[in-house]
Amino acid sequence: MKIEFFLRFSTVPGQKLLISGNIAELGGTQGIQQAIAMEYHDHDHWKYTLVLSKETFQAHKEISYTYHFVDQNGAAVDDWSKGRNLSLKDDKHDLAVLDTWIDMGDVENIYHTAPFYHIFDKVQSTHKKNYPQKGKIQFLVDSPLMPPHHLLAITGNTDALGNWNRDGHLLMKQNGSQWFIEVDSTLITGELEYKYILLDEKKELVKYEHGENRHLKFPFLETPEMILVSDGRTRFDFHFRGTGVAIPVFSLRTKKGLGVGEFTDIHALVDWAESSGIKMIQLLPVNDTTSTHSKLDSYPYAAISAYALHPLYGSIEEIAGKKHLSVIKEILASKPALNALEGVDYEAVMELKWEAYSLLYDAMSEDSFEEKEYSAFFAQNKHWLVPYAAYSYLRDKFGTPDAGKWGKYSHFNEQLIKELCEPGTKYFDAIALHFFIQYHLHRQLKAAHDYANKKGLILKGDIAIGVHRHGADTWTQPELYHLDKQAGAPPDDFAIKGQNWGFPTYNWETMKADGFGWWKSRFEQMSHYFDAFRIDHILGFFRIWSIPDHATDGIMGRFVPAIPVYRDEFERRGIFIDEHRFCQPYINDQVLWELANGVEDQAKHFLHHFGDGTYRFKEAFDTQKKIEAYFCQLDQDDTNCRLKDILLSLHSNVILWKDDSKEQAFHFRFNISHTLSFMHLDQTVQRDLLELYNDYYFHRQEHIWRKEAMEKLPSLKYCTDMLICGEDLGLVPACVPEVMSKLGFLSMEVQRMPKKSNVAFFDPASAPYLSVVTPSTHDMSTIREWWLENPAYTQRFYNEQLWQPGSAPQHASSQVVNAIVLQHLASPAMWSVFQLQDLMAMSEELRTEKPCSERINVPGDAKHYWRYRIPVYLEDLMEHDDFNEQLKYFISSNGR
Repeated sequence: MKIEFFLRFSTVPGQKLLISGNIAELGGTQGIQQAIAMEYHDHDHWKYTLVLSKETFQAHKEISYTYHFVDQNGAAVDDWSKGRNLSLKDDKHDLAVLDTWIDMGDVENIYHTAPFYHIFDKVQSTHKKNYPQKGKIQFLVDSPLMPPHHLLAITGNTDALGNWNRDGHLLMKQNGSQWFIEVDSTLITGELEYKYILLDEKKELVKYEHGENRHLKFPFLETPEMILVSDGRTRFDFHFRGTGVAIPVFSLRTKKGLGVGEFTDIHALVDWAESSGIKMIQLLPVNDTTSTHSKLDSYPYAAISAYALHPLYGSIEEIAGKKHLSVIKEILASKPALNALEGVDYEAVMELKWEAYSLLYDAMSEDSFEEKEYSAFFAQNKHWLVPYAAYSYLRDKFGTPDAGKWGKYSHFNEQLIKELCEPGTKYFDAIALHFFIQYHLHRQLKAAHDYANKKGLILKGDIAIGVHRHGADTWTQPELYHLDKQAGAPPDDFAIKGQNWGFPTYNWETMKADGFGWWKSRFEQMSHYFDAFRIDHILGFFRIWSIPDHATDGIMGRFVPAIPVYRDEFERRGIFIDEHRFCQPYINDQVLWELANGVEDQAKHFLHHFGDGTYRFKEAFDTQKKIEAYFCQLDQDDTNCRLKDILLSLHSNVILWKDDSKEQAFHFRFNISHTLSFMHLDQTVQRDLLELYNDYYFHRQEHIWRKEAMEKLPSLKYCTDMLICGEDLGLVPACVPEVMSKLGFLSMEVQRMPKKSNVAFFDPASAPYLSVVTPSTHDMSTIREWWLENPAYTQRFYNEQLWQPGSAPQHASSQVVNAIVLQHLASPAMWSVFQLQDLMAMSEELRTEKPCSERINVPGDAKHYWRYRIPVYLEDLMEHDDFNEQLKYFISSNGR
């Protein structure tokens, strides 16, 4: 039996197409590694002839296959049909299959993600192609987001397809989102032109698909006995647009909560969102961050495990049920006082919850561990759950998350941990407590997700770019990280010294060796609870801001990977690099006078003076961390704080960093023109340095950064059906929008953070469809607080963006907030998302008295206390009918 595969694809010399599949004749299950080369057929088609043996036919009920494109440089991209399947029914007749390449960035791919086939477009295709009957041509096309009760038909330039007559079309049959019809092949000769058309429930013509006619040439297919024409997607531009609300779980407030938002509170949020026309709830990371048992653990982006959920979010009442409620009765007596607080008292809440979990474990663990649901949960999650529980036990036993201080457990040893966690040991209950907690957290979050889906909403999670330096993940797999480096971000308007997140950077080469298994496993875990997710700082997949372990300020870092500037490049411009002058902190009396005016003598205590009039740090203070450690022992008065800041700034008064691994190679410190070291150079040298600096940061790295992203992100996208949004804010390389578009990722567009350098604000009306527009994020001030920050900027926004004449109001009134909300709802973007605080600011009754109290995070503050809670109970928010109806009207009137 013979199957001829034809693929519609135009190439240029040096490019090629491959085909792989699940049978030996197509390379087996090895994917592109064993893929078979196709033949160039003509300008628009590539071809492969498969001769199928009787043994293969009998052994397989269907063929699963994929196409691969390889460019002139050897870079490969998979066809995005997400698995083509061909049912095998007849081995007596030859078949021709004409396929259409599906590009990874096609908008319609979005409609084959979890939010759509679970909620918004439940009619989805099986993606199986059945053999047409002998002597037939079967036309097959995918048409997601079809309007309810509408039909699809085909029409064309032959009698068999109606000769373009309005009533001469052929009605197609439906199989999920795919539609098909069979036509007698003898009735079609020459070149066929055709289109798909949309009909209403009365079978009346609604519209033709847009674009040029589709073409099918005969006899180029050599007239086999059966022909299957797979036409990809219809071209009707059915676009979904939705509205989302963003709020951390800890910020929720219900009358059932224990001083913090809990997974069970998501149900009440879903009820409110559904009543208001909102279709998505966006949360911050919910992984366990318990490291120090202090409020420092409130930082949700410093997960000790990429899998474990945070005990903060468990409802102890839900776990107890009626049967065991008496066990935690005294703890629940604290509920009124904790719920009356303006924000979360993290330490008080966690102390009570740990006590409650221990009591409930003693009362319930035997019954819980015998449940079939628990056995399934444990079996599915054992690979991370056991090491995580052991880590949690050892962290508390030794009083530190730093595994280096855990004696024989300092280095993860699977056999030692297995022995530690064996049932019957004296440690088992202390370890199994964490099994118990994670099981119930899983049940509660899964129930919240299922409830949201039932109500027609999706949950969107958040994948942090980093993990805790002293967490379970770094303990169990240290080879996946560069533990001598710290991730962060370069300076911006929100953090002038940059950001140091403290996370280790990833060892991408090691991760790549197993096909990014850790990331794929992480995505799979997310999919249990979420339909979509936001990749925090997606720029880190292109390059990461890497800070040496000895530094504290983000400004001390550089991008990795990066092509350095070599000594000869400087010398060709007449710049001769004195490493002491360019690569070490530049300190002389003039610098001290400018930077440390009034405390020069105190600053000199930390410095050695040299005969040439310069200073260097003494060995005891020659890194920023040594400075921090010294001042931690002193009173934190204004003088000491100022002196510490001066010394830290002196450490960053550098122009170049030496490359760690290459000789005579250097990297520019960020914002060199802001340093006194640069200002003290000759103007000619300054000019030449700035030319190299601009090339270094804005030109020479683009190719390597694009390559880095394309090595990681396509395979990660392919492994999940969740909808993906990339947080692409900050200093965005020019290659990022191109890669995001190529991958079909949703971008983030923030009104007050335009990505173009020549504009003051981003206009939501100009947003691309594959994007999320928002007026603010958790890392920013809310609309009301932002309105007060810079009156001149606000005035410009009022006149230019809101198109209002005259002076801007002093405060962002409900009318101002309404106008901003409406701007975003009217955007062509797929999603408009609002912080719940910004939505409540639409109502004079619901908004807080102090706008500054609405903020969730201050990025420049590494020790920020994450404790914001909405000021109203969700149960009461449901009763604000005027507000809810207004919001619902705003959303529906804008087609969302």
